[in-house]
Amino acid sequence: MKQTPSIGCLVMAAGNAKRFGDNKLAAVVDGKTLIERALDAVPKKLFARVVVVTQYAEIEALAVERGYTVLWNRHPDWGISHTISLGTNELQKDCDAICYMVSDQPLLKYESIAGAISLYREHPDCIVGLSHNGTRGNPCIFPREFFPELLDLNEDHGGNTVIRRHEDRLLLYEVAPHELTDVDTREALSDLVASQNSVKSKEI
Repeated sequence: MKQTPSIGCLVMAAGNAKRFGDNKLAAVVDGKTLIERALDAVPKKLFARVVVVTQYAEIEALAVERGYTVLWNRHPDWGISHTISLGTNELQKDCDAICYMVSDQPLLKYESIAGAISLYREHPDCIVGLSHNGTRGNPCIFPREFFPELLDLNEDHGGNTVIRRHEDRLLLYEVAPHELTDVDTREALSDLVASQNSVKSKEI
């Protein structure tokens, strides 16, 4: 009988957020910070381990509170590839696949990540990414086969670089478009909050 692959989760929360102006993960959407929303979206029971890579003490405290492993990124200026390297080196010790999560998608749902995990378990040789209408977003799940390529990334090159080399191995899990919306600027955050308020007012 084939063994069920062990999946780890890497929450990437170490960026300098230069376009935002300060630690954007402390920004609040509907009463919760972006990092709280990211951590709440993690289906912890479906992962063998969850690792959070950060440069912020307040994020470290939140992650520890939830029982997650924290790795300190002392060189966030080296780009997202360094965060990927730190987390991959740690999780490859005991995981067959890793789900790479960014922390600035405040509307991402727990259920969507769980659905992507289910799809990956059906196709453990594939890369699985969330998408809407064929446009891929985050998070993405990579099997062990691709760890060396992920570890070989440099500067601000992320998983997209690896996926572009292996489009034939990519499976997409469909979600609502707003779940894939990330927040890179204060304007983007304001637009997102306004959009959410508009939806809520229509529901009332």
